Amino acid sequence: MPLIELRGICTRFGAQIIHRDIDFSVDSGQILALVGGSGSGKTTLLREILGLLRPSAGSVHLFGVDLTDPDSKLQRAARRRLGMLFQQGALYSALPVFDNIALPLRELRCLDEDWIRRLVHLKLDMVELGPRHGSLMPAELSGGMVKRVALARALALEPELLLLDEPTAGLDPNRSKRFVDLIATLQQALGLTVLMVTHDRETLASLATHIAVLADQRLVACGPKAEVMQSAHPFAQEFFAGERQKLL
Repeated sequence: MPLIELRGICTRFGAQIIHRDIDFSVDSGQILALVGGSGSGKTTLLREILGLLRPSAGSVHLFGVDLTDPDSKLQRAARRRLGMLFQQGALYSALPVFDNIALPLRELRCLDEDWIRRLVHLKLDMVELGPRHGSLMPAELSGGMVKRVALARALALEPELLLLDEPTAGLDPNRSKRFVDLIATLQQALGLTVLMVTHDRETLASLATHIAVLADQRLVACGPKAEVMQSAHPFAQEFFAGERQKLL
């Protein structure tokens, strides 16, 4: 069973059509990169997968659960099996690093503070930060540290599925490479399935096993990386031009 399955997705905002008849799925263990031009609706699809936005037509299934199912317990259980890394980190500015990571653990209401402290320190260690970073406020963090703290929070509930929205946006090439290497290491160690939105070809080369290409309001190519890079669609031809050797 796919972890994510979209069927017949259409998205409209008033008279503006964003998606027409989008179909794709993400299977366990895949690292699927969603690429497309500005305004093609990549982040909108992520929001629909998260259940933050309902498509105008079609269905979204997450771990086999239809996100329109009225059973709220089923939907909550499905969402707890995923972690989300937002483009700018989306850390709570009024909370220190420790409490940002602890928040999803506290919402479970089944762990005492000693266990929460241990788990937060474990997550910090996973993203190559230490307990001393727990007292810092988000405003005191570098861009790379914001990404790492946001990743630690995304992993707090030990998800099976990780969603990434432009994971290297705003990072210089050196920090970007280190962050991509960290994601790759964690994906292997934890057996994560990953769906990411990215325009960065270095991230594609290092992480993606599969690629889905959005253009002309549709999914014009989707499959293994090497196969999609041979797509004849003009956007895919332009996007991958000169990069095939690097990406394969």
